[in-house]
Amino acid sequence: MSRGIGDERGGIGPRFEGEASGQGRVYQAAGNQLITEHHHHYGPGELLPWGQVGPAGTGAAPRWPGPDTVRMPLVERPPRILRDRRELMRELRAPRPEGDGLIHLLYGMGGGGKTAVAYTLFQESVGNGRIGLWVNASDRMTLRAGMLAVAADRGAGSGELVAAHSGQRAAADLVWHYLDHSPQPWLLVIDNADDPSVLDEGGWLRASPMGTVVVTSRHATSHLWRTAVRHKIDVLPLDAAAEVLQDIAPEAGSRSEAEQVARTLGCLPLALTLAGSYLAHQLLESWTMSEYDERLREETTSLVDGGAPPGSAGRGHSQLVSGTWQITLDTLAERGLPQAITLLRLLSCWGPEPLPLAVLARTSVDAAGLDRADPALDSTQLEASLRALLDHSLSSLVEIPTGDTVPPTRCIQSHGVLLDSVASATPAQQRQILIKAALQLLNSALPEGSSPSGDRERLRLLVPHSTALLRRTTPETASAATRLAVRVAAQIHDASDYEAALALANAAAETSQRLQGPDHPDTLAARHQAGESLQRLGRIQQAEDLLRTVLTDRERVLGPDHPDTLLTTVALAMVLFLLSRYAESLTHLRQAINGQQHVLGEGDPQTLRSRALILEYLAQAGELEEFTCAGQATVADCERFLGPDHPVTVIAYSNYAFGRACQVVRVSP
Repeated sequence: MSRGIGDERGGIGPRFEGEASGQGRVYQAAGNQLITEHHHHYGPGELLPWGQVGPAGTGAAPRWPGPDTVRMPLVERPPRILRDRRELMRELRAPRPEGDGLIHLLYGMGGGGKTAVAYTLFQESVGNGRIGLWVNASDRMTLRAGMLAVAADRGAGSGELVAAHSGQRAAADLVWHYLDHSPQPWLLVIDNADDPSVLDEGGWLRASPMGTVVVTSRHATSHLWRTAVRHKIDVLPLDAAAEVLQDIAPEAGSRSEAEQVARTLGCLPLALTLAGSYLAHQLLESWTMSEYDERLREETTSLVDGGAPPGSAGRGHSQLVSGTWQITLDTLAERGLPQAITLLRLLSCWGPEPLPLAVLARTSVDAAGLDRADPALDSTQLEASLRALLDHSLSSLVEIPTGDTVPPTRCIQSHGVLLDSVASATPAQQRQILIKAALQLLNSALPEGSSPSGDRERLRLLVPHSTALLRRTTPETASAATRLAVRVAAQIHDASDYEAALALANAAAETSQRLQGPDHPDTLAARHQAGESLQRLGRIQQAEDLLRTVLTDRERVLGPDHPDTLLTTVALAMVLFLLSRYAESLTHLRQAINGQQHVLGEGDPQTLRSRALILEYLAQAGELEEFTCAGQATVADCERFLGPDHPVTVIAYSNYAFGRACQVVRVSP
């Protein structure tokens, strides 16, 4: 019997109610439906197709049919050769004085190769005469069905299985009774136990003297793991990662090319496998590994996903880089921690290098506008969100040494392929909010002033994240990203890391020119910083060429008396001085000083720095009369406006002393 309620044309849509009794069926449909059903009834005690019997008096199938097999690893893409992992496999194979009754936990991020290790160990164990049993623990029903199938394999009777299926007998107790009394030693792999509560409910995870249990999980911390031997499955070493690519696509490139692709992919086994598969099975194109690597820098996630077999997307993205972590993120949202998704999206704005936790200071997070993100994130949820990422192997906590007398810097780190995947899947509107927040947080974390001194190590850790923000930025955030990069470049320049300063300044100039144009003030600021770093690296002629061009552009765009234009005038004067073109250098520096005094004032640090610099140039050029007139006055003004300990005052002291020494030498007989 069935009865429909509602009208399909009434705007609220149809609602249906139905009742059935016995083995009856109720079919309810909105619109045309074609239903075909086949019925197979089994009598009491009759054997069912999956090796169980029908409940007495019903003829119905058990509620939870088991898997087709527990004797074969349910692995979609088994490894051809397990590269590296030699020490780990040695530990897993090693006999132990306490016997076989151990639980081994293989944990780590998605795509790291946990299942590949378990598969290899499984095959070895079967080859050595042990019984191999494989169960998927991705959800409660699948785990339960698989474990009861294990009990059936180890000798459980049909009546016992039916009782366990119907709840008349404790299912886990039944399974472990037969595992404990197995006539042969066994290896049981419980794969994809990413939600430990699935194992906890009913007590599915136990040890037995008759065998070894291997669990794979992304969840790094759980009370269930307290008795397990823990093995973290991380990315491969570079040489092993290159071998994986050459195993799958031997004709695609040389060893050095394979190493470069592996480096770009962060040596993540899943990404390597998909990349190798793509290269090995190209039909319309025939890229070498070098060509593939160039494309990776533009479209990492979608390109790597191209190596997945047809239909993978329809199987829950189990083999796709773009989906392999989504399961974990969905789990976090279901458990009431959607803010962890926002935090991971925020981390994806930065790079895969270690990020100091100080960047995520609570007050800074509250001020960064993350309340507008979806889901919103504030400081009260930050600790729980961080812990969730760590617990689910989406990120890891590392400590970076900072010197003998300074405590190590605590950092959070996430894999580059994961970050690229998360970034590409973030909605565009949210992306803008997150990039702006990331820029503000990194700006707040920078050391104050232009001489970071004791903060140099922290500054060094922030450099790659400034570069990453340039790569992630959009036209809307390009100005803020470029200014941040120039600020960081200036600070690491002052910390004497001129190569890093030049690389960052060039990246900022390229990004700003692409998104804002060659004449934008941000572009010119980045090019100016690059010129200063070239000078410090001793590439004097290149520095002159670049700074002269920047000066011309700044005079045209900003005007000759703009402070930035005058700053480039000073920088060019320094380069000309190093080229021993003293007269030209002094002309530029005098022009800059006059402009700075007029625009910035007598007491501005830039004005006083230029006055301090010209003392050395005057002495070197033999302009001793002008030096004598300017020397004492410059030192006195630096002390008065900046104080005796200011770096500019120190420059004035040094250059004045140098000039006085030159005077003594010149008047000596």
